Amino acid sequence: MVLEPFVYQKNNSYFAQVAENVEPLAERELTALGATQVNPVYRGVYFTATPEALYRIVYQTRLCTRVLAPLLHFDCHSTKYLYKTALTIPWVELFDREQTFVITATVSDSKITHSQYASLCLKDAIVDQFQEKFGGRPNVDKRNPDLVFNLHIHKNTAVISLDASGASLHRRGYRQESVEAPIQESLAASIIDLTQWDGERTLIDPMCGSGTLLCEALMRYCRIPASYLRESFGFMRMPDFEPETWQRVKAEADAQIRDLPEGLITGSDAAKLAVKAARINLGQLPYGKEVVVRTSRFQELEPISNAVIVANPPYGVRLGAQEEAAALVGELGSFLKHKCTGSTAYLYFGDRELVKKIGLKPAWKKPLSNGGLDGVLAKYEMY
Repeated sequence: MVLEPFVYQKNNSYFAQVAENVEPLAERELTALGATQVNPVYRGVYFTATPEALYRIVYQTRLCTRVLAPLLHFDCHSTKYLYKTALTIPWVELFDREQTFVITATVSDSKITHSQYASLCLKDAIVDQFQEKFGGRPNVDKRNPDLVFNLHIHKNTAVISLDASGASLHRRGYRQESVEAPIQESLAASIIDLTQWDGERTLIDPMCGSGTLLCEALMRYCRIPASYLRESFGFMRMPDFEPETWQRVKAEADAQIRDLPEGLITGSDAAKLAVKAARINLGQLPYGKEVVVRTSRFQELEPISNAVIVANPPYGVRLGAQEEAAALVGELGSFLKHKCTGSTAYLYFGDRELVKKIGLKPAWKKPLSNGGLDGVLAKYEMY
């Protein structure tokens, strides 16, 4: 039996999911990693890639959360037709019944309105095909599946994809310890990217929490691949996976890792538990133990001159203390104005209202979302 090639096999086409307003940054990153025909759209980027470029993108992207390999495109006006069409995909060629899978689904502007039910129909098609052929079926595992499939239905057009990343790429693997309201890793990477920090000046996070911004800055400067700590990827489950190509891509990327100059990245936090968490998380990464993290209120730090300052001040949206957060941001504004001459500060506010409380005029503001919160990154020049 000659199997019809999957969509991605016909034209080397893929889709990267990104956060809103990060699309232009992701377009630039994907191009640098070897993607071609790069086309950014709302919360995503279409691109084409050779297997080598695909593996490099999944391994190194800091900004994309998932990379999808489309298996089938089709018009879809009902769940009955979804089930019937999904049965035409040779699932039994993609994985074994001993392996586990999960389905992520999104539905918009379509006759099918319920993403969970659409996902269930796709799941039924997969397990029914296995049941018919082998008399047994693979199980769904939502926590640690062997394969992740994605169903996207928009304006009655469905795309079923294999997730070439596997688990979401924002989960770098360094976050062993966490404090309240941590910033998502891919958002932290976007913030570091928007600073355009190149290592010419010291980078300091005076409210570092569990160290996510510090980790992402370290990975950027030392050229540590974003998925350096991960062992398994969705592309390894693709029927045309090339293990030797992947090993070469990984070796080439890992060979680019460079030392961290002493004192280039530092952090501090008022909470001892946060500092402990930051040190543990940084310690998972090459050169992470060389990042100095101190226990100190930012108000008591020595003056900071000619540095890049990044911070994600606590916001009352999650911590239930909006007045306290506003007062703290006011103190941070005073600290920057009086003790940070010649520095540039990039502050991410999970609550946009806090921008008004800092008492400084931003050079620019860029909207960035974090876990459903509608935040903003603001740049301040300290003269």
